[in-house]
Amino acid sequence: MFRQASILLVDDDLEAREAIATMVQELGHRVVAAAATIRDASAFAMIAEFDLAILNISIDGYRIDPVAHLLQRRQRPILFITGSGTRWLTSVFRTFGAAKADLDRRFEGDNRRDDRSGSDRKLITM
Repeated sequence: MFRQASILLVDDDLEAREAIATMVQELGHRVVAAAATIRDASAFAMIAEFDLAILNISIDGYRIDPVAHLLQRRQRPILFITGSGTRWLTSVFRTFGAAKADLDRRFEGDNRRDDRSGSDRKLITM
């Protein structure tokens, strides 16, 4: 039986956040909280009720680590996404298994590259 998951979504790129939220909804799930800053994401990470957190690993040039650590303490599953490569992911989170997948094809045929790094948007699951 299918169970709808509730999602915390954190990305500083509005277009990416909207595209991911659309994908989540198309898959039958719902975004219950969305944040574009570490501060807002931290507040949601501490008090919001959700089944999965989808986190961009770099928010306005800062690592998402404080939010990830809060989620880890609450034993919430995390899905990391990045347009910058895994260099932003701290060693504590690199110890988990990681799989990469190209997300560009999921942006409705938009083959854009990440403006900040020139790299393709990637998905890293932990």
